Amino acid sequence: MSIADNLRRVRERIARAAEGAGRSADEITLVGVTKYVGPREAAELAAAGCADLGESRPQELWEKAKALQRAGASSPPLRWHLVGHLQRNKVRRTLPLVHMIHSVDSERLLAAINDELGREVASQTSPIKVLLEVNTSGEAAKHGLPPDGVEPLVAAAPQYPRVAVCGLMTMAALEGGPAVAARNFAALRELRDRLKSNAPSGVRLDELSIGMSGDFEVAVGEGATIVRIGSLLWQQT
Repeated sequence: MSIADNLRRVRERIARAAEGAGRSADEITLVGVTKYVGPREAAELAAAGCADLGESRPQELWEKAKALQRAGASSPPLRWHLVGHLQRNKVRRTLPLVHMIHSVDSERLLAAINDELGREVASQTSPIKVLLEVNTSGEAAKHGLPPDGVEPLVAAAPQYPRVAVCGLMTMAALEGGPAVAARNFAALRELRDRLKSNAPSGVRLDELSIGMSGDFEVAVGEGATIVRIGSLLWQQT
């Protein structure tokens, strides 16, 4: 089973889940998470047609993005997503490489991103897209804002014009299976819908980054616009 075959199978499953939910698969972006593989496999996935690549650790993203640039892996043009925790001291090296950051979880981080982009006006002509990470499961080991901490950060977003807050992200609870995952994802969607109706001017909460290899079909049913798939793309038979 090749990486291209794995990608095809995942896309087919997304399409079936979308059809079952009365949605179009075109509404859903697949981010291929390269956490468990090296640059060669990431380049192979991109060559198979997955232009959106994701990394959990900033350092890994830096290394793989640079390696693929050196290798000329740019067709289709790659869009890197940081899907894991971002510390403020890693903002400067991360921003030039990413299309979207999925893991903003504080106003201090939002401000750090905005300030760094202010230093690089010549090279950054449009705001960076970010998602606010929400801990809907309540698990202590997870990063993310508590659900009641999201609204104040959305309200503060216009103070940081170089950052485009365009949605929310969460991870399902580690235990509980599909039923618990569905509740976690539905809670995020309901929060997003409530906040979207009163969002400040310029803040568009269109994106829901929910669902990974073990629960992405549940996420599609709950309104995912982005799914983050790792292990299913790399498995061998």
